[in-house]
This record gives sequence, structure tokens and C-alpha cells, in this order.
Amino acid sequence: MTFPHAHAQTIAHVLIEALPYIRRFRGKTVVIKYGGNAMVDATLKEGFARDVVLMKLVGINPVIVHGGGPQIGSLLKRLGKASEFVQGMRVTDDETMDVVEMVLGGLVNKEIVNFINRHGGSAVGLTGKDGDLIRARQLLLRRDAPELNEPEIIDIGHVGEVESIDPSVVNMLVNGDFIPVIAPIGVGADGRSYNINADLVAGKIAAVLKAEKLLLLTNIAGLLDADGALIQQLDIGRVNQLIATGVIHGGMLPKIQCAIDAIQSGVKSAHIIDGRVEHAVMLDLFTDTGVGTLIRGR
Repeated sequence: MTFPHAHAQTIAHVLIEALPYIRRFRGKTVVIKYGGNAMVDATLKEGFARDVVLMKLVGINPVIVHGGGPQIGSLLKRLGKASEFVQGMRVTDDETMDVVEMVLGGLVNKEIVNFINRHGGSAVGLTGKDGDLIRARQLLLRRDAPELNEPEIIDIGHVGEVESIDPSVVNMLVNGDFIPVIAPIGVGADGRSYNINADLVAGKIAAVLKAEKLLLLTNIAGLLDADGALIQQLDIGRVNQLIATGVIHGGMLPKIQCAIDAIQSGVKSAHIIDGRVEHAVMLDLFTDTGVGTLIRGR
């Protein structure tokens, strides 16, 4: 196929810019938390699948952890069951947990696997139950209020936190040239299933795998300063300052904490990237500018 000269030059420059990054990350593991718009927009889903396949083809080992809150809410609504939240967490009774497992472990997980495989990859879907990957314990919320003599402990059902990660099945897949796609469902010592925040699972898996990078896809440009400008790069010390001054607050706090925990556990860097940008993963990995905020240990 013949390209116009200018177009061919652009392609050459892109490949040259990507080369040192490919060399640097070859053989390394990158954990990606996949969620937000990137999971529901058709064009972005195609772009994400291509990015992941390209990573694998150039020798990088992607491991994907996905969410699925909107899809869970949609199916519950169709079933005539209202969604209830406490402190941003979905109240998950036995019936809701059945829906969570169907949506995360079935519908969403297999759709991601299918997209990647259609674009030439070899993806395998897992939940935390497979290979005893994610051991969980129940997450109990705490509510402090002036009228209470002591904190109120709130039970919201099958909502969990990570107790431990056994990466054996993930390592087996990666070494076999497969791309693991993980739904954030764990199992407790009592055999109960638990729905776990996908950011938290991604961070813990990245830490256990000693990943080179943790990528957290979001629906915003990245971490913003007090004036609303994008912060392209910062270290943990500055992150803590921004938390203390209230610049980092609300829904961004658990995502940032997940990134900090991963870095302090040995992950080289964490990136909060704009999943609304087509090919965001590839742009972040293989270009000088990236599409979000890079967090380093120091």
C-alpha cells in the first residue's frame, strides 16, 4: 500500500518514539484496571482491545482487572431490584451477589475476552475464585456521628476486601502467552463470594506480581490541581500534601490510595489515565507525553 510522503514520515516518527519504551518494558508486567467509558463506548472498547494485543505482541505482559458497576445496576433494574448504596458501596445481599457474579464473571468478563481474541490476542477470563486467586474477607463500614457513643458498624453484605492474592494461575497464563482478564470477585474462608472494588484488586495484584506499572483508567483527564489543571507527574510526598489540603477528595481518594499502596509494595509507577481517549493505554505506554497523571515513589 502506498502512503503519501508526509503520512509515511508521521508513521516513522511514531514508531521511533515508541521504540525505547518497547525496549524498556519488554518482558515486564503491566496491570490495567479497565472501567468507565472505555468499557461502554464501542470505539473505545475496540481501541482498548487493540492496545492490549499490541502490548503482548511486543513482549509486554498485560494483566487486566475490570469493573462493571453500571452493568450490574442495569441488570438489577431489569430484574425489578433497586440498587442501594451506603458510603458509595453497593449493598449486596445474596440475590444481588448472584447478579454481580453473573455480570462480572460472565457477561462483562467474557465480552472483554471476546474483544481481545477477535483482535488477535489470546485472553482467558477469571474471577478471584479460579485457582484460589483472591481470598477475601467481609468489608464492614464504620459510621461516626456526634449523637453516637461509639462508631456504628454497618454490614452491607457480600462486599469484601482483599485478604490475600495467590498469583499462581495468573503467572501460569502469562508464561503460557495468554492475557489474563480478572473479575474482582473473591471468596472468603467461609466459602461466601465477595464483590471487591476493582481498583483495590488491581493494586493488590500489581503489588504481588511486582508489576512495572499499574494503569488506572478513569473518566477524567487525570489528577487535577487546585486550579483544575492537569498534574502530569508527581511523587507520593506531593500526593499526601494534596490529600491534606483537600485537593484530592471524594471518589479520587480510594483510587489514589490504591496507587500509593501499590508503589509502596514495589510497583515502579502508577498512572491515572483518561480512558475517554481512544488508544489511551498505547499513548500512555509508548509516547513521551502520555494521557494522564504519573505517580512515582520518589
